[in-house]
Formats: sequence, structure tokens, C-alpha cells
Amino acid sequence: EPRGTCGCWLWSVLVSGANLLLFLLNLLFLAAVFCVVLLPTIVVVYFGFKCHSRVLHSNAYYCKNLLDDNSSSALIILGFVIMSPLIVVAMAVYCSLARRLHLFLCFQPYTRAVYKGVKWRRYDQAGLCCCEKEWSSHVKAWV
Repeated sequence: EPRGTCGCWLWSVLVSGANLLLFLLNLLFLAAVFCVVLLPTIVVVYFGFKCHSRVLHSNAYYCKNLLDDNSSSALIILGFVIMSPLIVVAMAVYCSLARRLHLFLCFQPYTRAVYKGVKWRRYDQAGLCCCEKEWSSHVKAWV
């Protein structure tokens, strides 16, 4: 049966808050995966910009003895060239982990707020959100 107006608003705020929190956790997880996978690009571009004489021109030992302007430019170019494949790899890793952990099945539908007696999904089975009953094990997705 449908909830009253006040109860519907209260449950809507609760479901929205839970979904927003889950969205922020997914975003944090996405950022962590991208930072780990893109770390080589970040390091190469950082050292390229740090040692180039027209950008930052550091007085560090490796900038004076190992890297000149040409090698710094090469590092910058290499960093931006390897960025595209690493972005694809990072997205594939994130999608694979999200599918394996059932992260997208954790979002709660708004029928929980509108109707009484609709149970909240619990964490009592396998997977992070334990939505194993709704997940078809026969469906395979390739990333």
C-alpha cells in the first residue's frame, strides 16, 4: 500500500541519501583505480615538466645531470602518448571490478519510499551488496 505524504518524503530523502552515498563511493573507487593505473603517466609527465628549463627548471641532481631540455620534452610527449591506452585499461579495470563486486546493483529503487512493505536489500549473501538473487550468473559481459 502507498505511504502517506510525510512518510513518502522522509523515505525519499533516506533512499536518495543512500544512493548519493553509494554514488560518491563509486566515484571514489573510480578515482582510486584511475590514479593507480595512470601513475606511470603522471610520474613521467611530472618529471618532464619539472626538469624542462622553460617550465619549472628544478635544481635537483637528476635534472642537472640526467635530463636536459630535449629529454624533458621527450618525457612529456611520452607521458601524453601512453595516457590514451592507460585510460582505456583503467576503465576496463574499473568496469570489471564493479561488475565483479556488483556495485551497480546496490542502488535502491524509489519504490522503497513510495510503498510500504518493500524490504531494503540486505548484505547477507555473496558480493558487496548481496544482490545475487537478481544477478543472472549465465549472463557474461566482455569489456
